Amino acid sequence: MPELIAKTALAGKKLVVAGTTLAEIDHGAVRSIAPYPGQELAVGQALLPLGFGFPAVNSFAEKDGALIAWAGREQAFLIGADCPDLGGLAAVTDQSGGWVSLSLQGPLAVEALARYVPMDMRLAAFPVGAAARTPLYHMSMVLMRVAEDGFRLMLFRSMARTAWHEIEVALKTLAARAA
Repeated sequence: MPELIAKTALAGKKLVVAGTTLAEIDHGAVRSIAPYPGQELAVGQALLPLGFGFPAVNSFAEKDGALIAWAGREQAFLIGADCPDLGGLAAVTDQSGGWVSLSLQGPLAVEALARYVPMDMRLAAFPVGAAARTPLYHMSMVLMRVAEDGFRLMLFRSMARTAWHEIEVALKTLAARAA
């Protein structure tokens, strides 16, 4: 009988260009949490044992390797942690296999994203701890700023190679212009 081996979308791919690193992150479990009407506070309370509540609009929080990110109107993604029982409080769905997570860190990160993301990427407009549901070129993503020059991108798994290609081209173009 064949043995199936689970792989991430890009099999742990990593690229370094001019001190900027693009790498796939194995995000582990991803759960979509959508509170039922009037239950957002109760969902936030149920999440407190994980070290955070339900995220505010356009924000995310990390604690002990787990992350919760705003993912759209009345929706959040719980990443890398077991979801507490939210029966009667929220619709919870396993999204683990449908997403890819990328890390983009380094001096060219902001400029590379600015080529494809139609929003103000300056630190003052999109600070550390901010999250946004925005396009990357023609692909929908959840973008999180994890450091002054660092981002986490969550895209649909089916767009992983396209997203990688676009960011790689942007990084190599920026590095070539600087040289």
